[in-house]
Amino acid sequence: MKRAFVIWIVLTLCAPTIAVAADVPADPLDSSQWVYMARKFFKDQPVVFDERVRVAAPAYAEDSLHTPVQISAPGLEGVEHVLVFADMSPITRVLDYYPLQADPSIGFSFKIQQATPIRAAMRTRDGIWHVGGVWIDAQGGGCTAPSVASANPIWETRLGETTARLWPVRDGSRRLKFRIVHPMDTGLAAGIPEFFISQIELLGADGQPLARLKPYEPVSENPVFTLDLDAAGPVTLVGRDNNGNRFQARVAEPSS
Repeated sequence: MKRAFVIWIVLTLCAPTIAVAADVPADPLDSSQWVYMARKFFKDQPVVFDERVRVAAPAYAEDSLHTPVQISAPGLEGVEHVLVFADMSPITRVLDYYPLQADPSIGFSFKIQQATPIRAAMRTRDGIWHVGGVWIDAQGGGCTAPSVASANPIWETRLGETTARLWPVRDGSRRLKFRIVHPMDTGLAAGIPEFFISQIELLGADGQPLARLKPYEPVSENPVFTLDLDAAGPVTLVGRDNNGNRFQARVAEPSS
């Protein structure tokens, strides 16, 4: 009787895990963390792997503090939210991007702690998450290493300093590339608290938002972002970090 009771408890405890995993699509990257990632980020929302969601990154991260990644989705319409995450990172969420009047494409660099899949999930207007990704091999240590700025007392005088360029690319779309001086500390290096840019909003000439970004701790120090905007005219960048520091910059319309 006692043995039967133990078996009943084990089956009862295991049942929710089996039920949760049942509706998660099989992972083409075969990550041991995929089911957990799917439940963490998407909960009960529909998820599909979609070849149109492209993640370009090096097969091996030569610099664990600055690993470049380029995300795009040619042919995928109605993207409202782009989520970037790394399965094996101690801080899995890397970036949230809302392309209001922009393409769902973005380039940046991030810190990598160990070999991991890096994924982009794009939610379309119908509520479906479309996922793509690649594995990146790495020697690691990027998330637990101190920033260069943390050892340099001069960095505070340049905090939030922004440089940017805007130029036409195709069909009236313009490419915006900008860099913000910030240590982007993860809080995982001994004695150095988390300190990162938490919000960036891009405003058009009429003051309406063109795109919103929410970077997280894994984004590289002094981050550089590249994205494509649909609207014409100058662009204003407004942002802040998790300590309440604010910054703003205006990017002029490119001369013809």
